Amino acid sequence: MTALDVCYRYNTPPGERELRAINAVREVYGIRRLGFDERNRTVTVEYDATRLNDAAIASLLRGAGLDLKEKIKLV
Repeated sequence: MTALDVCYRYNTPPGERELRAINAVREVYGIRRLGFDERNRTVTVEYDATRLNDAAIASLLRGAGLDLKEKIKLV
């Protein structure tokens, strides 16, 4: 297993409906952790890179209704 983090900035804060859908994203095999920073409007996902990639993560988040703006480079 290779654990990686990816961070995205979003435009509109998720509402109740989006948060419920994001809970389902947490259950996807390969997602290890998902966290929000409301002040900076970012979501960080730790995932298993042998199962998923950052494009798949973005697709899952968008599918849950999250309005992603850009990928943030982590240092």
